[in-house]
Amino acid sequence: MIQFLQMGANTVISSQKGSVTISYEMSNSIDISLTAFLLTDVNKVQGDSGIIFYNQPTSLSGAATLIPSENVGNIKIHKMNFDMSKIPEGITKIAITLTEDNSRGFSNVKNLKAEIRTDNNIINLAPANFANENGIVVLELYLRNSQTKVRSIWRGFDSGLEGLCKNYGVEVEPEEQNKLSESTTIKKQMLIEPDQSLNVPESTNRQNMLSQINLEKVKGNVSLTKGQKPVIIDKTPEITATVSWQTGTDYDIYALVYTKDGQQIDVAMFGAKNTPPLRSFHNGVVEHMGDVGRDAGSTKTEVIKLRLNNNVLAVVPVVYSAQSNGTGSFYRYKVSMSIDNHNGTSVTIFAKNANNNDRIYSCVPGILHNTPDGVIISPLELYSEPNSERRPKLKMGSSNMVEVLMDKGPINDYK
Repeated sequence: MIQFLQMGANTVISSQKGSVTISYEMSNSIDISLTAFLLTDVNKVQGDSGIIFYNQPTSLSGAATLIPSENVGNIKIHKMNFDMSKIPEGITKIAITLTEDNSRGFSNVKNLKAEIRTDNNIINLAPANFANENGIVVLELYLRNSQTKVRSIWRGFDSGLEGLCKNYGVEVEPEEQNKLSESTTIKKQMLIEPDQSLNVPESTNRQNMLSQINLEKVKGNVSLTKGQKPVIIDKTPEITATVSWQTGTDYDIYALVYTKDGQQIDVAMFGAKNTPPLRSFHNGVVEHMGDVGRDAGSTKTEVIKLRLNNNVLAVVPVVYSAQSNGTGSFYRYKVSMSIDNHNGTSVTIFAKNANNNDRIYSCVPGILHNTPDGVIISPLELYSEPNSERRPKLKMGSSNMVEVLMDKGPINDYK
């Protein structure tokens, strides 16, 4: 059965389990994200776990699960599965929201609509016209008298995700002014009434509001080693990741890129099993600047250029020495990686925890997470198992940060 639900109306859903699908015509000028809030009967989240977004796609109880978006022709589709039987104690509703993160406004979004599927039933929801709004509360799934219901809302506002967060009991602390150390923190605001006007400063991006890491923003030349706390640097139009080593062996550098839709892209001058060489990803968003062979110089370098956009969540530079290169101890050749934003900040990670084992062929000095606040740099110093020529593999971890799994990827072509 197909049913149409008008704005402001509500109806009973035939099952506690189902899915919400939101679709619209794709455009290069818009970037839309779906965020769900698990709310109490006073429209408050109970904590950070009550916010479901692409970097925290599943609620702890299993009540809401965000599915990676997909493209079908020229249509972009966002989907979230729900199971109201798994709603945590104290939660009575799930609010489904959209934000337009390029600040172009929903007036530029064509053929926007939502659909709820349960069993063989379909409920269609469509909005009225929007103007400059860059945030929408699309609908609410809620429990009433032991029944699961849906209300079509389509309420638009011009304060982005920051307005949603304030409305649902999450306070964003502004960055402290006139200090060298900057941080962005998000905390629960359980005692403040909802801001019904939603008239707050505009947010630039969902991840800016939902970042759960309190980091120091650094400037100047900084050195990191394994075990130290990550830092964050200003994101500039072009950032370089430069790997250096003393001459005497031939290292090769490549980069693993983790995208917003959960894909791993390998940017490398050489291939691996079922993975062809790829010098540049997405018109230079991540680009290898060329292989450096053996020479007589005292220090050698290879460079990865980063021109980060919202599609890239993380970049992992990898230092590799094939068996055919002979000796390759990361310790003996003093391998290091420097991240430079060319605006007065450089962060260097040294391979201090390596050893003289010439049968260890891969080193991951650190990982770069791309956020609207800046680029988070975490020192890792991970090393492959002896004799392993397999590349690392990336995955989204339980802490909502991309993780590196050594020796889990394809075998490099260099033998």
